[in-house]
Amino acid sequence: MPKAKYEGIYRSIKKRIEAQDYPYQSLLPSENTLIAEYDCSRNTVRRAIAELIADGYVQSMQGRGVRVIYQPVGKTTFTIGGIETFQETANRNRLHAVTRVIRFETIIATEQFAAESGFSEGDELWAVQRVRYLDGKALILDINYFLKEFVPGLTEEIASHSIYDFIENVLGMQIITSKRRITVEHATARDEKLLDMDGYDCVAVVVNQTFNSDGMLFEYTQSRHQPDYFCFQDAISSVSPGTNRTIFAFRTSPRERKTKGDVLRYKAHRPNSTHAIFISTVCRKEQMIFF
Repeated sequence: MPKAKYEGIYRSIKKRIEAQDYPYQSLLPSENTLIAEYDCSRNTVRRAIAELIADGYVQSMQGRGVRVIYQPVGKTTFTIGGIETFQETANRNRLHAVTRVIRFETIIATEQFAAESGFSEGDELWAVQRVRYLDGKALILDINYFLKEFVPGLTEEIASHSIYDFIENVLGMQIITSKRRITVEHATARDEKLLDMDGYDCVAVVVNQTFNSDGMLFEYTQSRHQPDYFCFQDAISSVSPGTNRTIFAFRTSPRERKTKGDVLRYKAHRPNSTHAIFISTVCRKEQMIFF
């Protein structure tokens, strides 16, 4: 199934914002200008803008246009709220990305793994492990499991580039929902062997369960991140006036090479705001909780 047109417009505008063609605090071109530029309907433009709002890139102001609120941050950022490929993240952060496949085989889900992952016992799975390099440093260990029934024809060569590009653009699957849990754990001997730990003895761990348009789980992934280079960013939009939203986050100072972070509790009382940006570097074994 081809991607909807609004997705292409969303990605195009997003890239222009990241390149600062539309700089921070500037206004996007009017709806009529975007309709003419992309040769599309008003509804299509509005859907693309809605995606940018959800990502925290812009804010709509009734009767006044759409203002850019995106600002680049110092560290490589991974979005919590969106579904983005490793290569897209690297491009957005202007980094050179390389993937090395260290495991590629078929396994059968055991009872224990089924309980952990959400697959069914006996499911045939692709088991893939990849080390991700950014600007020459080994920074992420991805441990992926894909339901073979839904991802036929996967190869090690495809895995060394982009599995999601293959799933979306070759198989035509729509990737709809990703459930994520973020913790920090002590680095294992395998982490220390495969990643450039640079003095850290902990890793940020992001566990994903990803679902297609039929609500079927097709991927379970554990991504293990060297913490010095990464922060996890989310945008919270459309918060009702007077709403309290509490976020628990964990941070550490890279200079001090701490392995235990301070717990930060944010109570965001925003009577005049509809957006909040959450940015955190995670370095403590706790679960990030959103209320």
